[in-house]
Amino acid sequence: MAFNFICITILLYLVSIGFIFLCLAALYESWSIPAAVMTAIPLGIGGNILFSYFAGFPNDIYFQIALLTTIGLSCKNAILIVEFASMAQQQGKSAVDAALSAAGLRLRPILMTSLAFGAGILPLVFAFGAGAASRQEIGISVLGGVIFGTVLVLIFIPFMYVFIRSIFMKKQEQN
Repeated sequence: MAFNFICITILLYLVSIGFIFLCLAALYESWSIPAAVMTAIPLGIGGNILFSYFAGFPNDIYFQIALLTTIGLSCKNAILIVEFASMAQQQGKSAVDAALSAAGLRLRPILMTSLAFGAGILPLVFAFGAGAASRQEIGISVLGGVIFGTVLVLIFIPFMYVFIRSIFMKKQEQN
């Protein structure tokens, strides 16, 4: 029974991620931009898993809600960087210069959004009373995902943008 639940959960996450990828591909009319954005998903999930594990919380529905929340925030931060990098590259900058300038330009909005989101989660982290365990589980897990996701997205996404764009540019040059 538990194995079926885990398999169904993983399948639903994969279908959801695939649907998001296809929506982003249709929005940007590109395969490389959504590919760069999707690399942000494991960054936030890592923080969720670590903080939840060290706090001693199980993998239950509250943890999965926290995962979805963190996936959304990590992808939003990655979209901000990748979209600005793509626009800068269309204006004639190299992929490296575009990624670095986009990360610099979007640093403050990403930090402000993540800090505000993290501050909004703090009441859940320090919840007490009836049902406090479920609120604490969501709060601690999301807070870990926000911390890890924000820091790693700012470092990792510009690198992945350059890497993925260089792969797609080589394929376009070969055709």
